[in-house]
Amino acid sequence: MTSDAGQRGLDAIGAYDAAAPLSRAATIPSAWYLDPAIARHEERTVFSHHWVFAARRDQLGGVGAYVTAEIGGEPIVVVRDRDGGLRAFYNVCRHHAALVATGACGRAPVLRCPYHGWTYGLDGALKGVPEFDGVEDFERSQHGLRPVAVDVWEQFVFVRLSPSGPTLAEHVGRMAERVAPLGLSGLRFVDRRVYEVHCNWKVFVDNYLDGGYHVPHIHPGLGSVLDYAQYTIEIEDRYCLQSSPITSGGDATTSQVRRGARANYFWLYPNFMLNWYEGVMDVNVVQPLSIDRTRVIFDFYFAETGEEAAARQRLSITVAERVQHEDIDICESVQRGLRSRSYDVGRLSVRREAGEHLFHRLLSADLRATPPE
Repeated sequence: MTSDAGQRGLDAIGAYDAAAPLSRAATIPSAWYLDPAIARHEERTVFSHHWVFAARRDQLGGVGAYVTAEIGGEPIVVVRDRDGGLRAFYNVCRHHAALVATGACGRAPVLRCPYHGWTYGLDGALKGVPEFDGVEDFERSQHGLRPVAVDVWEQFVFVRLSPSGPTLAEHVGRMAERVAPLGLSGLRFVDRRVYEVHCNWKVFVDNYLDGGYHVPHIHPGLGSVLDYAQYTIEIEDRYCLQSSPITSGGDATTSQVRRGARANYFWLYPNFMLNWYEGVMDVNVVQPLSIDRTRVIFDFYFAETGEEAAARQRLSITVAERVQHEDIDICESVQRGLRSRSYDVGRLSVRREAGEHLFHRLLSADLRATPPE
């Protein structure tokens, strides 16, 4: 049963006018960032119906390699099977629901539940059932791990919880054509940072998609190497590309590691971000933990190798961390402000916030398409 407060939050879904053009549009209501009932509904819709990043391809390089993740509130394991293909399953034992794979990643010849020793093959089939003699009407073939859809685009492994829906290629759409010339296959993973931010996940995405609107005010170092006047925003069905010429003579530290002709910032609905500079890429994945807590994963990729390159890579990560902490501070400030009785919705900049408008309309379509529980 939904509480009165939860029902008010769900009623706020209908309060958003997704048909309004950008020039007349408002943001989604503050309840969308504050109400646990909406967060639960997002798990069933936004994070269940679409392809969501689960792992890097390099983490799954050999037979038995696995990665665990939580997507849409569900524990998931992705594994490389004996035929060299990828499989994904709900990481839940069919006996008494314990997590089967308990590490973040690793390698194993089989998937064995640590609770009672039930063992599954890399294809998800139930192989071993200790001390189950005498159990009637039990078909081992019917008790394998439940599969979910899995596919790979560029260096990234995605899963889709829904048993039906568009392919990953259809979900990525024309963004694949825009990314292809950047040569992501020539970049190699170097390091990862994980941040916990005290805000709703949508606050972080909004901040990313504001078309550089906040850059001159929040990011002095990064802003000094971007041509703010020439910053562009392009949107299509499920992605946004923000791009800016890179200028010389800005912040000395940032200039050393943010080079090339342009900076390209791609966002793929709902929570995947790809930031590309010449020879440098960081990938961000925004994962809701609760209504006001978000995990943001930063994976850093680089083209160059060697000792001199390693020093530049460390500097590049330091610059990225500085930008991230600037974003964390403002996103946590926004989350506090969203709780104020003085605020419900805001307006959007036509020049800058087309990406945020796209995000809100996609959210609205998902939340309205499936009736709330």
